[in-house]
Amino acid sequence: MDRRDVLKFSALAGATGVLTLAPVNFAEADDGTGTAAGGGSGAADQTRTVTGHLPTGAADFVYLPVKVPRGVRRIAVSYTYDRPAVPAGTVGNACDIGIFDQHGTDIGGRGFRGWSGGARTEFAISAGEATPGYLAGPVEAGTWHVVLGPYTVAPQGLDYSVTVTLSFGDRGDTLVPSYPRDRAPGRGRDWYRGDCHLHTVHSDGKRTLEQLVALARAAKLDFINSSEHNTSSAHAHLGPLAGDDLLVLTGEEVTTRNGHYLAIGTDPGTWVDWRYRSRDDAFDRFVRQIHRADGIVVPAHPYGTSLASQWKFGYDQVDAIEVWNGPWTPDDEVSLLTWDNLLTGAARGDGHWIPAMGNSDAHRDPDVVGLPQTVVLADGLDRRSLQAGIRAGRSWIAESAAVQLAFAAAGPRGEHAGIGDRISVAPEADVTLTLSVSGVPADSLIRLITDEGQLHAEPLPASGTLSWTTTPSYSAYVRAEVRHPAPAGDTSGLPGPAIAITNPIWLGRK
Repeated sequence: MDRRDVLKFSALAGATGVLTLAPVNFAEADDGTGTAAGGGSGAADQTRTVTGHLPTGAADFVYLPVKVPRGVRRIAVSYTYDRPAVPAGTVGNACDIGIFDQHGTDIGGRGFRGWSGGARTEFAISAGEATPGYLAGPVEAGTWHVVLGPYTVAPQGLDYSVTVTLSFGDRGDTLVPSYPRDRAPGRGRDWYRGDCHLHTVHSDGKRTLEQLVALARAAKLDFINSSEHNTSSAHAHLGPLAGDDLLVLTGEEVTTRNGHYLAIGTDPGTWVDWRYRSRDDAFDRFVRQIHRADGIVVPAHPYGTSLASQWKFGYDQVDAIEVWNGPWTPDDEVSLLTWDNLLTGAARGDGHWIPAMGNSDAHRDPDVVGLPQTVVLADGLDRRSLQAGIRAGRSWIAESAAVQLAFAAAGPRGEHAGIGDRISVAPEADVTLTLSVSGVPADSLIRLITDEGQLHAEPLPASGTLSWTTTPSYSAYVRAEVRHPAPAGDTSGLPGPAIAITNPIWLGRK
């Protein structure tokens, strides 16, 4: 069936423009006997194929309605699209895919059943199992929607073909989710290491869930967060993989056309919609959803170099910022400077500030799980304690578990504060900052950064400890960095790649 003529152009409430195509019809609806006309428990599979063309400038999402009758055991979808040659500097074709069930395609609604982006060309859903990225469950009668996401469209346009196959028969047993617990024994109040931005075969990663948790344990992490692109499908399978030695949080990487963000530690099974841009005024709604699900919101790689990964929603509603994403690159340097500028603004405001964190964004070999990792001071190894530590900025970032760090401030009368805290002393009082570092190369560089910029730098002392004194009137905050040497021949004036970055210690009374 050729569906080149679009039947409806509309805008979902709070979302970017979409195209809705003519529906695909299979057998008639249930005739009242429990058997679909033309179907039934012994019926052969039924297949329909739709082809079409999308011009340059197509809507973000194209919906193909599929009329699903009763008696369907399994729905399977495959698709292809052309990839014509394009001139240098011109985007080619890239088209994602997913599906919504009979509950509809409303933004943030109940209909979501899976998304694989561009990671796979086919998927299937039944009551007891589903392709990774998709949610198992009964294939109920009604209008389902295959959704195409033409991420980029070449000047020639994009030709696509979608094939839908329905298999009839008994549904079988429905999958029972096995969610991970939200706490592990831990060590009481202590520093816990975690990586909250990770991918597996449930989105565009190449590792299985089993391989991921094995690598997390090998990296000596205490906790991880499931953060697949735009889907919660991994949540139901994580329970058996967690343990007393590893807390597994459930979340998502929400991949919009104007930046990506992490939902960290949401209630298991929570799905967060991604089908909007900054101009759609929808972001705040999903921040509230994440907070209601006891999660936190963290923009990921704000200056990422891939298309649509740059953060354009602002920072007013977020809980932390991912300033270090994977191996250190120039975009991390820019993210760090942007975050530091936000700290400077907070110094003249009401004292509210946004902490930094780092994650690996590991997808496949040779990506290193735990490079970097966020080290959080928490009352225990449980979801809410870790989130409280991240929100409060009682944390620092390390390139590996080998890196050990302590950073504290002391005042003239016994006042003291640690990372993320405030030392309450008079504006002219001397405050001594002490940084102790181990597990780093001997040629590492130590930097102390304030709201004025770098005020102190020196090579790592042989003892691994340095002290520096300032006053609140001179330094609203002090944060510490440990850096590798700048690469040989680098004339940029920038320091070398990060080894560790702390959140600030704030100086003076509010």
